[in-house]
Amino acid sequence: MSRAKLLTGFDETALVELEQKHRLLPEVKAAYLTMQQAAAAEGIELALLSSYRSFAQQARIWTAKYTGQRPVYNKAQQPIDIHQLDGFAKIEAILLYSALPGASRHHWGTDLDVFDKAAVAADYQVQLLDAEYQRGGPFYALDQWLTAHAASFGFFRPYQRDLGGVAKEAWHLSYRPLAQDYLASFDQAMLYEAIAQSDLPDKTLLLEFIPLIYRRYVCTICEE
Repeated sequence: MSRAKLLTGFDETALVELEQKHRLLPEVKAAYLTMQQAAAAEGIELALLSSYRSFAQQARIWTAKYTGQRPVYNKAQQPIDIHQLDGFAKIEAILLYSALPGASRHHWGTDLDVFDKAAVAADYQVQLLDAEYQRGGPFYALDQWLTAHAASFGFFRPYQRDLGGVAKEAWHLSYRPLAQDYLASFDQAMLYEAIAQSDLPDKTLLLEFIPLIYRRYVCTICEE
């Protein structure tokens, strides 16, 4: 299958399972498990909340937010009424925390969202809110540990800071040895083709803004 299919969420052939419901590329799984062991030695029970997502999975998330069936948050992480927005403003509001299908790094099998299972009760519902990873939040120790050690295992946080595209996501890890090459290979023509063949709501409007979305929400990441 082509590199374009892999990068836009249509090729799952190389993935392997871990933690029952999650999938990553074999090299990423190995690095993650090594990092998990190292974290455990310091009292952190590293666990996955999200890993690989197909185009179809991302499309379900996107459509649910676009139609108001799932909450959409602003930069202060307060819920907004998506029905009060239209045009690119509506798209932009969703892109703050949810990638456009075809443009998600979670399509690559290199990216994952993590939390510390040991820091919360078994029935705790992780919200993936910045406050959870800040001082006073349950995952602050994890945030600090990742800052100090993630790079040793090949991982970095592409949304460590808000650079004007995707909002800060302290929980999002990316496996640099593969993801760096994938980003370099991914172009807006691949994204355009994936959206053109989809049945996403307001597809014509999405296609009009592909260049901007690609530049601001795909290419603009924290490299360190």
